[in-house]
Amino acid sequence: MPFPSSVPQTTDADRESAFVQAVGVRLVELLDGYHGRAAAISDSATPLVESIAGLVRGGKRMRAVLSWWGWQGAGGNPDDPLILDAAVALELFQAAALIHDDILDRSDTRRGAPSIHRAFEARHQQAGWRQDPGHFGVSAAVLTGDLCLSLSEEVFASAADASTNPAGARGLFNEMRFEVMAGQYLDILDEVEVPGQDPAEALQRARTVLRFKSARYSVVHPLGLGGILSGADGDMLEHYGRFSAPLGEAFQLQDDLLGVFGDPEVTGKPAGDDLREGKRTELVAHALDLLTPSQVAEVEAALGDPDLTPEAVSRIQTLLESGGARARVESEVLDLGDASLAALAEAPMDQGAKVGLERLARQILDRKR
Repeated sequence: MPFPSSVPQTTDADRESAFVQAVGVRLVELLDGYHGRAAAISDSATPLVESIAGLVRGGKRMRAVLSWWGWQGAGGNPDDPLILDAAVALELFQAAALIHDDILDRSDTRRGAPSIHRAFEARHQQAGWRQDPGHFGVSAAVLTGDLCLSLSEEVFASAADASTNPAGARGLFNEMRFEVMAGQYLDILDEVEVPGQDPAEALQRARTVLRFKSARYSVVHPLGLGGILSGADGDMLEHYGRFSAPLGEAFQLQDDLLGVFGDPEVTGKPAGDDLREGKRTELVAHALDLLTPSQVAEVEAALGDPDLTPEAVSRIQTLLESGGARARVESEVLDLGDASLAALAEAPMDQGAKVGLERLARQILDRKR
């Protein structure tokens, strides 16, 4: 369901598009430099950087754009190179999270291409190297993700040091990094530590993972980091949080829906991938509450089965849809979207930033991939 617009559109969309392009150019420049540093050590080390460069090529740059609008909402100059570097750091952070996430989820693809660990595994196989190609692929991807995380910190530290509040910016960036690691752990824990059949507990656990694995680092922290780098005070950051917290949760709930119902041609992931990975999302928690005991048992048996057939995926999709779990999540997305947009309307920020954030919020709330 589309969200009705209350703020007129402006040509700021063109400036946003130019910023997205600038982020891409800056990433290429930085990674070219890192590639040279790797080559100075050994040509054999360059695939680490090349893998990162391939992953960050293109994309919507949602986190980068959120930080840019957060920067402007607190009075920052949109053309200041400081926010460009901060945005680049967020893109590198996102790439590191994706590399590690694909390892944890045993994902074969990312955006329609082989995931990083599968690409390194294929490199091993094609070269005819010794020992286990799968272990090599995972090991190389862990190191690539760690390197990407280190580069993110290196770039952000430079931006933070140039800001008026280095300690505040670094503190928030550190908080974001810690939360993601904790959230990722809770996510894999929920795949193995089945919490029984209590729907309320399952829902609470799913919402905790949703917030700290994705919602906060995807939306809340990028906006807040842009604001704090620009000198936003506590009151402004509180307004940012009222807008971004429900939007971040809506974003991840949509991701959960796409993980089960998404079109592989659009998402770049196999249909029902979250089912094969055993993801205990809010969609599953609602199913525990709404389905019959025999249907719940059927869903439980399917979760985490890597050999789930397309027919079995279709069956679980039907249960989640006909039982009302999908409708509940979609209703939650609508409610969270309304709360987010209402908070934005009340926020005392630059009108141009408000227009840009509303446009971005609507894109997030109506996303298909």
